Amino acid sequence: MGIISLVTGRPGPTGFGSASTAEQVTEGIDASNLTAIITGGASGIGLETARVLALRKVHVIIAARNMEASKKAKKLILSQNQSARVDILKLDLSSVKSVRAFVDNFLALDLPLNILINNAGVMFCPFHLSEDGIEMQFATNHIGHFLLTNLLLDKMKQTAKASGIEGRIVNLSSVAHTYTYRKGIRFNGINDKSSYSDKKAYGQSKLANILHANELSRRLQEEGVNITANSVHPGVIMTPLMRHSSFLMHLLKVFTFYIWKNVPQGAATTCYVALHPRVKGVSGKYFVDCNEQKPSSFATNQKLASKLWDFSHKLINSLSKP
Repeated sequence: MGIISLVTGRPGPTGFGSASTAEQVTEGIDASNLTAIITGGASGIGLETARVLALRKVHVIIAARNMEASKKAKKLILSQNQSARVDILKLDLSSVKSVRAFVDNFLALDLPLNILINNAGVMFCPFHLSEDGIEMQFATNHIGHFLLTNLLLDKMKQTAKASGIEGRIVNLSSVAHTYTYRKGIRFNGINDKSSYSDKKAYGQSKLANILHANELSRRLQEEGVNITANSVHPGVIMTPLMRHSSFLMHLLKVFTFYIWKNVPQGAATTCYVALHPRVKGVSGKYFVDCNEQKPSSFATNQKLASKLWDFSHKLINSLSKP
């Protein structure tokens, strides 16, 4: 899927391409027996993902920090689809305490869990530490999702075993994973303010999303669990995620208008990987425009993925539990 396919929207081997929308790639799919959690499902491509999955009869749990926005998102989805099953739960991924509370609240609902879409994120933030003392982009985009996924894995395993239906975990990464620090992940300098780059820190966190999915996929396959884990690049889209660099992005869009997607197109790859039958059994892959693509050499480095897994566990364990 090169620049020509991106500009023209020419479909790839799957029959879909950059011009495909989330509704198009899920057309005809009845997912009434599935339950999904979507982080950041109150706005942008997360909201479109929630809307389309609900349209396909998935029971959708919107997990978001802003509860007012979540209520509006639920209202919007129900206004277009009265039979939609949508619930909202508060989740601040930059807070380990909030992640643990969210999981407790979700498990208390006694629902199955077939799909986990790790969609939420922050982008190009000025240097700032989370309440747990972790650089904000790494904390929110990677550590929060890493912990959330691990805490929900048992529920997903139980659901997959009881239902016989494959579980799917989708991490939203970005082509920005190619623009990171010199060694990929700065294990000894996550919180180094003096050499901080908002763009490279974002790229680092997006690289971490792919490495997380790859290592998780390897472990799940080794365990023989009927759950897949993949990562996706949604495309270049103007969403609230870009609030820290809106002027720069609007200026950039003037000169690169031909590669930008709208929100329905931006949610397509996520919805495709989460729902489409063609992706059954596919795991540890990186998708762009609803087609598999090879990511950077850092992203396919198994030793780096394993090291990040151990690092993330140790980092979380070092934090005081509530």
